[in-house]
Amino acid sequence: MFLDKEYLFTPGPTPIPDRVKIAMNQPMIGHRGAAFPVLLEDVATRLQPVFGADNPVLIISGSGTGALETAAVNVIDPGDDVVVIVGGAFGDRFAKICEAHGANVHKLEVEWGTACQPEQLEDFIKSLDANVKAVFATYCETSTSIIHPIKQLGEVTKRLTDGLFIVDGVSCIGGVPADMAGWNIDILVSGSQKALMLPPGLAFVAVSDHAKEAIQKTKNTRFYFDLNRYFDNYDQKKSTPFTPAISLIYGAQEVCNMIDEEGWENVIKRHELLKTMTREGVKALGIPLLTNDKEASPTVTAVMPKDDQANAIRKIMKDKYHISLAGGQQKLSGKIFRIGHMGYCNPYDVLTVLAALEMTIKEMENKDVLGLATKRAQEVWAEHV
Repeated sequence: MFLDKEYLFTPGPTPIPDRVKIAMNQPMIGHRGAAFPVLLEDVATRLQPVFGADNPVLIISGSGTGALETAAVNVIDPGDDVVVIVGGAFGDRFAKICEAHGANVHKLEVEWGTACQPEQLEDFIKSLDANVKAVFATYCETSTSIIHPIKQLGEVTKRLTDGLFIVDGVSCIGGVPADMAGWNIDILVSGSQKALMLPPGLAFVAVSDHAKEAIQKTKNTRFYFDLNRYFDNYDQKKSTPFTPAISLIYGAQEVCNMIDEEGWENVIKRHELLKTMTREGVKALGIPLLTNDKEASPTVTAVMPKDDQANAIRKIMKDKYHISLAGGQQKLSGKIFRIGHMGYCNPYDVLTVLAALEMTIKEMENKDVLGLATKRAQEVWAEHV
């Protein structure tokens, strides 16, 4: 059959709009010339509403993990006590990064597939005999498709400590609301290859004035990820201290155009719709979800089929229908598959992945499930039209 089109439904990288690809193909410019500062300032300021930031968003050439390391190394001195909320693979990664830079890491372990409740963080901090320098949290835990209550966790952090509140927003910024000042966030980071509809290669770092003061006092050794260099270069030259990924920044400018055209509030509503369509469609097939509806992410859904069938489902979806889904990580490996629905994704895309899932389940279990998931998702969509 003529099926040469590939469908990417992983929670990163995600599909890239054609108009963004075209924008990235513009002729190269020198990053020390007159044109680049205009481009950088335009993107850095237009991303502010997406991050809920009071200051322009810093742009670093690197991955999402580079953004996490940037957040850590700029506030941690060896021996500092920090709290890291670990409820999945990426919370665990944040903890490992902090440990690598000499922090005394206190891990608040949360059951995978559940969100950290504010009272859990409060009890944990109160149990420590430590001067907490920072609390590290994950907005969307990609590995479990959980959204943590960042606003409430930020309130607890500021009420009980003098430390910074630092948030990994890699797999959700661009598809969810954010309010750094209102939620007491000092540093919020993200990456380009997820809800922001770009290829991998850009790390975004939004910093509060309070965090900027703390960064200037941090003595930990760093070079490429030293935010003081980025502050100085942006303030003085509207530039970056090192060679930027210019083509990707052109793409980011076009992403900002798309967000402006759709309207930021509508972007958020679309992701909520995609989440509900996906979850209700999967439920209609009788397949369990890892998370509950209240704590579920608008950008990725974790599905937990019976008998550890996750990898078999993913294989059929890829081999027969050219649809790429993500598997589970670490302790969830082989137990779940994950459907990304963020960035350049619309309701028709959700219907596509659900239709293929129906045919996959019919083949595996010889059950007449065709139309069940898509019908339920269409009903959800119709309620929002």
